[in-house]
Amino acid sequence: MKHVLFGGDGFVGRHLAQKLVADGESVLVADIVKSDLPHYAQCEFLHTDVTDPAAVRAVPIAADDMVYNLSAKMLSPIMPRAKRHDFFYPVNYHGTKHIMEAMGEAGATKLVHFTTDMIYGHTQVYPMTEEHPVSPLGEYGQSKLDTEHLAAEWRERGMDITLFRPRLIIGPGRLGILEKLFKLIDANLPVPMIGSGRNPYQFISVFDCAEAARLAWKAGVPNEAYNLGSLNPPPVKKLLGDLVKHAGSKSLLIPTPGWAVKRTLDFLDLINMPLMDPEQYLIADEMCVLDVGKGERDLGWVPQYRDGDMLIAAYSEYRAKREGHAPAAGSYPQTAE
Repeated sequence: MKHVLFGGDGFVGRHLAQKLVADGESVLVADIVKSDLPHYAQCEFLHTDVTDPAAVRAVPIAADDMVYNLSAKMLSPIMPRAKRHDFFYPVNYHGTKHIMEAMGEAGATKLVHFTTDMIYGHTQVYPMTEEHPVSPLGEYGQSKLDTEHLAAEWRERGMDITLFRPRLIIGPGRLGILEKLFKLIDANLPVPMIGSGRNPYQFISVFDCAEAARLAWKAGVPNEAYNLGSLNPPPVKKLLGDLVKHAGSKSLLIPTPGWAVKRTLDFLDLINMPLMDPEQYLIADEMCVLDVGKGERDLGWVPQYRDGDMLIAAYSEYRAKREGHAPAAGSYPQTAE
């Protein structure tokens, strides 16, 4: 039995691959790029474009293999409205479809697949459990929800599929929209908040995501969906205030009328000059916190990293890159107590 990681060179995939290799497992990474990562000395790599069904079928999947789909297009870079469907769907939906079809042909029945919390849309119940109503606010969330529909179809054919719905994944190697925030803080400029900043903001560590995927395999790949988020996320105002203090910045946090900012961003989106994706700003002032208790009950998974520590670590990485050197070893935060 081997572990086949589609998108395994990406953000979550590389950490999962490293974990599995360290456990002595046989690993095959199928991805469109190959980075200079040390664990490739102990695992295989196969160049694979998930948007090409023939390329996916060429991956040597055996009936008893454990498969992970970690390939995805994310909300960074920000795309104009007219381009979003063609940006997200080829990888997020059709890539997933190709993987499931190739598994079906090979007789493989075990899949871990990452979707997103953005399938939920606006907060209707707080905190948000896996039973929260789903109503995506854009093409990204919809593309991921459509893969959950695919999963339901393949489950009926006998496939075991564990779905993970993470909040914003943070960790070494990915800054995304946070880079805009860090530039404001570095320049001592005001940092506008959408709303009062009293609502919490929840991240999830890339390391916690990789561990969740590993534990799903260990648990026999339950046919369930699981939220992935941190524990006890702080209010936005505290999260950003602590970062400004850590950075030694003179930036001021500016609360704004949420409705006015959203309508302004709506207008910029309408004229194809988006500053943020609607799926980000439309829920920015809501009590959008995932309940992650199900993962602990079923998988023994408990998130280990705190939001404030993760944000400061991301800022430290940003500063190190700006100054032309790699982040210091051990710069990622210690696990939560």
